[in-house]
Amino acid sequence: MPEPKVASFPAIRGALKFYQIASIITGVMLLLLLAEMVLKYTPIHLELFLGGSGGPLWFAGVIAGADCQWWSLFAPWTNSCEMTSLGDGFNLSLFILVAHGWFYVVYLFACFRMWSLMRWPFPRFILLALGGVVPLLSFFMETVVAREVKTYLATREAAEAPATGSGTDVSKEGVR
Repeated sequence: MPEPKVASFPAIRGALKFYQIASIITGVMLLLLLAEMVLKYTPIHLELFLGGSGGPLWFAGVIAGADCQWWSLFAPWTNSCEMTSLGDGFNLSLFILVAHGWFYVVYLFACFRMWSLMRWPFPRFILLALGGVVPLLSFFMETVVAREVKTYLATREAAEAPATGSGTDVSKEGVR
């Protein structure tokens, strides 16, 4: 696997910062989405609203349709279960869902940029991408990737730097 060129190190540092920010935002949004899904799809059946008849920030009930079984909310290919929200105002639960989706696209771009600049193997990109869909993984990956990239850059820069002394180094032949 080819190594990154020294000339691309500034771009790698910028990509790392972008990846770190995108990773944290995506991780927080994923945790909010997970909380929203637990509130909505478990027997609690609540959604979070901003404004409306319940006040500035409130939970409204969600009614599961007559054809909904407890397992149909979690099993694949059972989309016939309709959920009806009783809230009015701005649906923050829906906003969290959409915002996480868009932040995940930005996160994927950050992962791709980091992966391509570092010239990592493709399975590493898949692992980075999973950070946006597996709860808490983006926080761990952000820490591991940042440490690994910073160490790699520092090691390569130290190896590339010419071995220069303090300027007072005089050879033995020159001193009598």
